Amino acid sequence: MSSTGYPEPFLALVAGRHRRRLGDAFGLGQFGVNLCRLEPGAASSQRHWHEKEDEFVYVLEGEVVLVTDAGETVLGPGMVAGFPAGRADGHHFVNRSDRDVLLLEIGTRAADGERVVYPDVDLLYDSERGFLHKDGTPW
Repeated sequence: MSSTGYPEPFLALVAGRHRRRLGDAFGLGQFGVNLCRLEPGAASSQRHWHEKEDEFVYVLEGEVVLVTDAGETVLGPGMVAGFPAGRADGHHFVNRSDRDVLLLEIGTRAADGERVVYPDVDLLYDSERGFLHKDGTPW
């Protein structure tokens, strides 16, 4: 699956991202598990952080750049990154190499009221209202 719910101005960054929702296939309701493949030049998402959901990412194959508020870190196979809920540290992964990257993404599923903040762009996600501008108006 390559789709995203991002509004049009934010789609290009994740072109070349492909996710398989492995947790859904087993009916997992408390946490999600995704296999994410990033083609060269693709990002995992817009840089973001979650108010209520923890995230954990394990690099299976390739070399990927983790971008956070602190800067950039190159990760390779066997390396991991984790992002606790509520920590306002925008993050994403970018494939700047010439081959595909394979990531295992694991995260909690907030029961309700989740918000995702995208610090670099005019975008918020609210689980009840969808994608919003930072002023709260819908996209």
